[in-house]
Amino acid sequence: YVEPKPLSPSIPEVKEVGATSAALETASFFLGAHCKDVNEDFMLCKSESADPKHCLKEGRRVTRCAQDMIRKLKANCETEWRTYYEAYDWNNHMFQSVRKEEKAFSECVFAKLGLEKVVTGTPEGATPIHLRPNPMLK
Repeated sequence: YVEPKPLSPSIPEVKEVGATSAALETASFFLGAHCKDVNEDFMLCKSESADPKHCLKEGRRVTRCAQDMIRKLKANCETEWRTYYEAYDWNNHMFQSVRKEEKAFSECVFAKLGLEKVVTGTPEGATPIHLRPNPMLK
């Protein structure tokens, strides 16, 4: 595919994140935690204007933040992450099928980067699904 209308040369180019959907989805909770502020700035900018050019600066920040987190995951937990996202990919992107690999990855990220997986919408005092002894949705 060739973009029929490339961006103006005045707009600096930013490299793509460079990860598969499985890798991004399995890292999504940590990407969200690590990049929370820049993501919120981007979403606020998007709500202010329908013009895509209006938020290019914020979009580049989101991309750079994701790239930074991916570099940190590779440097600190590459083996656990690769095992997790490959299993996730082989299991049709079904989280409930790869809880063992997810746990090893989450423990590594917490131990080495200090980030904890937080599942939004988990009721107060309830054990999050990924920490339950039998983590199946009913």
